[in-house]
Amino acid sequence: MDPLTLTTFLAPFLPALLNLGTKAAEAAASKAGETIGTQFSENALTKAKAVWQKLLPKVEAKEAAKEAAEDVAKTPDDADSQAALRVQLKKILESDAELAGAIAQILQEPAPDGTPGLQIVQTVTGNNNQVIGQVTGGNVLGNVTGNVTL
Repeated sequence: MDPLTLTTFLAPFLPALLNLGTKAAEAAASKAGETIGTQFSENALTKAKAVWQKLLPKVEAKEAAKEAAEDVAKTPDDADSQAALRVQLKKILESDAELAGAIAQILQEPAPDGTPGLQIVQTVTGNNNQVIGQVTGGNVLGNVTGNVTL
């Protein structure tokens, strides 16, 4: 499980997951669904809850991880806070392969509406930009154009 992906996924939901108040929880769900729809944000929040339930005992057992999660919950868009959480999640996942596998499985599971687990949806404007239709399980569906280095 990639700590960067996990941190990026969890960041907008941490206010809700850490119960930092109803307004913060509503803002997190709203922000996550601003451009992609309510159903998506509900499905993502459900997944985030399942992932956080698995991570929580390890995060609470490690003071630095707990503090990093609280910092991201307070300011989900802060790159420095996310970096600190990413480092802590990396340490947790590297020390527990079973946990990393369980989280990866949760993220791979299709949503209730049948939407595949991990996806990248992009809106790209401008010339000579890379555009990907849908990424599922490492396979690219759609077109890739422009200068791409893999």
